[in-house]
Amino acid sequence: MLQLNVIRDTKDEVIRRLAKKNFKVEIIEEIISIDAQRRKTQAELDELKAEGNIISRQVGELMKAGKKEEANELKNKSVALKEKEKTLQDVLNKIEDETLQLLYVIPNVPNDQVPNGKTPDDNKEVYSHGVLPQLSAEAKPHWDLAAQYDLIDFELGNKITGAGFPVYKGKMAKLQRSLINYFLDTAIAAGYLEVQPPILINKDSGFGTGQLPDKEGQMYHVGVDDLYLVPTAEVPITNMYRDVILTAEDFPIKNCGYTPCFRREAGSYGKDVRGLNRLHQFDKVEIVQLAHPSNSYAVLEEMRSYVQDLLKALELPFRTLLLCGGDMSFASAMTYDMEVYSGAQKKWLEVSSVSNFESFQANRLKLRFKQGTEKPQLAHTLNGSALALPRICAAILENNQTPNGILVPQVLRAYTGFDIIN
Repeated sequence: MLQLNVIRDTKDEVIRRLAKKNFKVEIIEEIISIDAQRRKTQAELDELKAEGNIISRQVGELMKAGKKEEANELKNKSVALKEKEKTLQDVLNKIEDETLQLLYVIPNVPNDQVPNGKTPDDNKEVYSHGVLPQLSAEAKPHWDLAAQYDLIDFELGNKITGAGFPVYKGKMAKLQRSLINYFLDTAIAAGYLEVQPPILINKDSGFGTGQLPDKEGQMYHVGVDDLYLVPTAEVPITNMYRDVILTAEDFPIKNCGYTPCFRREAGSYGKDVRGLNRLHQFDKVEIVQLAHPSNSYAVLEEMRSYVQDLLKALELPFRTLLLCGGDMSFASAMTYDMEVYSGAQKKWLEVSSVSNFESFQANRLKLRFKQGTEKPQLAHTLNGSALALPRICAAILENNQTPNGILVPQVLRAYTGFDIIN
């Protein structure tokens, strides 16, 4: 959530940068107008309270002096002031609620490095690695390979739960577990503290990282308990620091964690979501950092490099995209997407997003830090997928298929205990 004083004090800059996200700037004008009304009402309320305090002292002095009649007259005036105060407070509460509702719908402002654009076609490729696989004419997509080697049962998952909930079997189940362990071990070696967070969150947690109040339809809701299944480990891990005041010396704070992730993906259908391309439940290792505002973009580049190194180790060809304003998430100030190439499908598959949210989430979380004797200020939050498993698995199956089976990436063989799936 943007800070109201930032919107007010740098209105033109906020409008200019939000234009990259194709945001209707009329809301900025509206919130500034309402804020002016709020400040005027607050000033009137403060004056009434100050007058009331003066009268209270005068009443006490008159009572001590035995001037009861004069004191009672002032008491009557005090009662009238209290009524005015209550009326003004009700007006102020309503204005503050209107302000908050407007703040909820204003996205984070993009960094100046973010390209202009409205669709994924406008994203900017900033890095690429590896040679695209040249597969034979008989090469199969991962869903056919999964059937051939009895690795994934999509129909069984549909029977148990529904579409988008596959059952992994045998060596594929072991490959999944191996990827999770490899990603966690690598993150720990890079200085991340592993945590195992809950996979259910409350409304406050959803609000803190920006999933609520307007993204309820994208999450699975447990109605009786009013909880939500996590869409990503980012949510519970970042919320560990809700209502916390850190010190500047605490940075960097680095956490990693594995969770299953749950996303409703309402309306998803067709060939682009076939097999593992888009699921309602999937496994993912997440990295999260809290950073000093002066250093958060250096941290973003560090996290981007870290994810790229994971993909190199898996020997997967990939590219890194700097997302344009129109393709960024609501809360992000700058995002890199990493996409691996799917040899049999002949297309790029997103496997990671690494984002800097600046103070947008921290403002919702009330996540602050103190530096010396200075007033507490908001921290910056960042996170990245490191990595999401389904499309990684799809690329491994497709790109590594041979007439004798599917080769396991060298870096995973110590975890799987086998070199080939056949």
